[in-house]
Amino acid sequence: MEQSAVLERLSNLSHEPNPVLMKHAEKRAQSVQNRIADQITTFAGSMWFVYIHIIWFGCWIGLGVEKYPYGLLTMIVSLEAIFLSTFVMISQNRADAKRQVIADQQWQTVKEEDKQNEQLLDLSRQILELTKAIHASTRARPQDTPSATS
Repeated sequence: MEQSAVLERLSNLSHEPNPVLMKHAEKRAQSVQNRIADQITTFAGSMWFVYIHIIWFGCWIGLGVEKYPYGLLTMIVSLEAIFLSTFVMISQNRADAKRQVIADQQWQTVKEEDKQNEQLLDLSRQILELTKAIHASTRARPQDTPSATS
């Protein structure tokens, strides 16, 4: 019962993208190199990449393109691994940049909230002082009571 209430609340949340991340993505997309790296990283992290390699290795070995110990295949795969590790690092850098953008935005929000909290505390202090002044003035005035006038 409790979990369904949580799920219902979550379904009502806005699914709007973070505007700061959208701006960051637009800025990143302006570079051709970034777009190419993003496409390669996206493809290399997909199951299609795995399927193509299974077929490629199976055909290479099954059709006898070269004899065991598969020196050319080993060299090709080693070069591919070097490039893919570079793209993994590029992807990690991209993720770090996104996290930094979010952290910067959150820090700005924290600073703004801190300023608002200080303003609210000042208002609360003013209200407290006014309340004390009102209580002091009402206690200092003589009270008109029905028994005193009769």
